[in-house]
Amino acid sequence: MEDVIFSYKNELLASLITLVVVLILRFITYKAVRKVGSISDLNEARIRLVSKYISFGYWVLAVLALILIWGVNIKELGLILSSVFAVIGVALFAQWSILSNVTAGIILFFSFPFKIGDRIQIMDKDLETSGTYLIEDIKAYHIHLRRENGELLTYPNNLMLQKAVCVIADEDIDNDGSDAI
Repeated sequence: MEDVIFSYKNELLASLITLVVVLILRFITYKAVRKVGSISDLNEARIRLVSKYISFGYWVLAVLALILIWGVNIKELGLILSSVFAVIGVALFAQWSILSNVTAGIILFFSFPFKIGDRIQIMDKDLETSGTYLIEDIKAYHIHLRRENGELLTYPNNLMLQKAVCVIADEDIDNDGSDAI
């Protein structure tokens, strides 16, 4: 056991440093995301979701760093990674909307143009039911919008970034729920 530790002391030290750095960065990022979420008065579930995405990204970088530290043959690794990325590329091309909705969800988290409880109007000519909506929940892939008549609309996050969305102030709404002109 001592021979193994002595033989690979540089790799073990570099691996330990990598893991400590990732844990510190993850902790700092987690605190920053929580602070942005609390300042913006965002839903706790959204804060946890974005924290999970960022944490996953850090661990992927850590694994790549450990592969390089332990001296995996780059040619063999390149062959394996190119095969894996080809399969992932085909899968993501087939599911591009899922990836774009998750990305849009993260962008909406950090830009916070609207939040849960806001009343909005979506300027989408393809949307069959126009009018104002109350944002009930913002998920990773979609947003739950409630109409005045009680209908629930599930609207994709990527469309919230692509379409014009008007946030309606409370004083712009009459007592009966209709828009004031």
